Amino acid sequence: MNAAERILRVAAGNPESAAKAELRRQLIAARKARPSTRRADDARRLAEVGLGALPAGASTVAAYAAVGTEPDSRPLIDALRSRGLRVLLPVLLPDGDLDWAPYPGWASLVPGPHGLLEPPGPGLGPDAVQDAVLVLVPGLAVDRRGRRLGRGGGSYDRVLARIPRARSLVVVYDEEVLDEVPVLPHDRPVGGALTPSRILKF
Repeated sequence: MNAAERILRVAAGNPESAAKAELRRQLIAARKARPSTRRADDARRLAEVGLGALPAGASTVAAYAAVGTEPDSRPLIDALRSRGLRVLLPVLLPDGDLDWAPYPGWASLVPGPHGLLEPPGPGLGPDAVQDAVLVLVPGLAVDRRGRRLGRGGGSYDRVLARIPRARSLVVVYDEEVLDEVPVLPHDRPVGGALTPSRILKF
């Protein structure tokens, strides 16, 4: 049993929202403690494994610019773009939904709400994500039924409601794939996980 699973056992009997908050706190602390050299190696391996997730004939992928302690997505995004794919990145709207705009290169990203990095636009609308054959989703953890633990804003639950489940992969570290993640009724599952060592399909 790993640390996150011990947290879930302690939180059993508490409201799921409380279990989520405690699990988020522990997972974020573990990410902050991750050595920078390990993060760099994980980023390189995420790019290698992520390219293998592309279906034949793929033309558009939706991703996100990782910030803070998130697994570094820049090498993967740049690798996708260098392969000639159209990469869409999210732009947070005032109501918490996500617009999408083409990735112009990392140096052209601009600061967005909550410390996010976003393309400068113009936005293509929330439904533009439906053009993507693969949608990479941020998360703190996921279980083997595809139940994802996000940051709690609900933005990606709206995104996941717009696309077939099979198109979505949450990006997490290997140890963040758990046996169980607490969920609430509005939480939407993902179709799989991308980690530095493998792709899992749920």
